[in-house]
Amino acid sequence: MGSDTVQLVLAGIFLVFLFYLVGSLLLKPLKLIFKIVFNSLFGLLLLWAFNFFGSYFNFLIPLNWLTVLIAGFLGLPGLILLVFLRVVLGT
Repeated sequence: MGSDTVQLVLAGIFLVFLFYLVGSLLLKPLKLIFKIVFNSLFGLLLLWAFNFFGSYFNFLIPLNWLTVLIAGFLGLPGLILLVFLRVVLGT
């Protein structure tokens, strides 16, 4: 093997590593955005279902960005927190 071949192989390995590094740096924010959107949709669905059944008892939680994010990120405990705040604050 000549020195040119070794340099070419090392340059190829470095290029693959560089593509991996740049790709991982670009994909992390996209994964975070996808997770926020997915959790927000889950929170919206959770609040919609709660309001659907709560309408029979005249107990509704308003749908806004804050309640959707709380229910989305915390899940069922977030919904319980929103119900608790609704009862305690009486709004």
